Amino acid sequence: MPAQRGLDSQEILRRLIAFDTTSAKSNLALVDFAAGLLDRPGVRIERFFSPEGTKANLLVELGPESTAARSGLLLSGHTDVVPALEDGWTSDPFVLTERPSSDGPRWFARGSADMKGFIALAVELASQLDIAKLVSPLALLLTYDEEVGTLGAQHFAHDWPHDRELPRLAVIGEPTSLEVVRLHKGHLKLAVTVRGAPAHSSLPHLGKNAIEAGARAVAALGALRDQLQEEHPEYGEHFPGAPFVTLNVARIAGGTAINIVPDRCVIELGIRLLPGMSSFAITERVRAALAEALADDEHTLEGIGDSPPLLCRDDAPHAEFLRQEVGQSGTRGAAYASDGGPLQALGIESVLFGPGSIEVAHRPDEFLPQVEFERAAGILRRLVHHFCETTP
Repeated sequence: MPAQRGLDSQEILRRLIAFDTTSAKSNLALVDFAAGLLDRPGVRIERFFSPEGTKANLLVELGPESTAARSGLLLSGHTDVVPALEDGWTSDPFVLTERPSSDGPRWFARGSADMKGFIALAVELASQLDIAKLVSPLALLLTYDEEVGTLGAQHFAHDWPHDRELPRLAVIGEPTSLEVVRLHKGHLKLAVTVRGAPAHSSLPHLGKNAIEAGARAVAALGALRDQLQEEHPEYGEHFPGAPFVTLNVARIAGGTAINIVPDRCVIELGIRLLPGMSSFAITERVRAALAEALADDEHTLEGIGDSPPLLCRDDAPHAEFLRQEVGQSGTRGAAYASDGGPLQALGIESVLFGPGSIEVAHRPDEFLPQVEFERAAGILRRLVHHFCETTP
């Protein structure tokens, strides 16, 4: 599509919002729009398509090519949003709507905070930079399907060529209310399938009830959850709301009719691991708990998703720079996962930083305060100047 240069960040945000990039839908139109704004001589643009070809990660590189020193900066944001089907919306979720408040104007829309506001700022900034002044590379990475398990970032990390470098330091634009977050929990998703034997419900002794066995499995998982809550893992102090591994039995499905003994029960659970923890180790604990509860029942355990936790060192230079900018002391942790987890596989050190609050994300009338949006613009400009225009 033809480039549309000269748009300011608010207009870019308005247009980004208008793309319905709910995770179940394609993000290609938004990717083409962003690429069109950024395409000019000296800018390198690549699309990395999803396995189905209906979505893409967008990588935009400006300035010198990244070398083994891996200097410069990566700005990253996910393009997908959660559905906007819940009751309580007072305006069209895909039309940026401004309303006054006691702390200044707010912009309401799905994705305004999480996280098209940050993307709009990053795109405007990159489109206005004088490429000739860049002494270190600046890269933008826009991903797909973060909301359903950081899938785009995982595919990007898996497929990235081993002989190519990217900047080591990254800022992921999650809505942190302009706090600097250097670590977060992961999200491991598991599915337990219990198998029984069908029979007519008038002759239940001829069958084996998989749902009843599933109930024992749920009880065992609840006991494991209670054990985890009593443990005190490393870095737990940075997650005061839940300074331990959380386990949530989220979905159960089984049975076909009331007059049939159910022969199958599926239980899906999510586990939030702390930084430094092993998905394999916690999976084995789940497996052991199930083996004891279902010793006489056929069952399987499989992984259905794994968004890794994030741990960035406290003295990472971009973390220190951002903390000084906002006057923050100490470390902040986030209980949710982000694309920063999978990007660690490429040796990328990420911090989360962006305008808007996670508390309004995924809710009706999600909003972005204009004052935070404008403040974030200045901070990002100074950040890029420090790491890309003055630091070799």
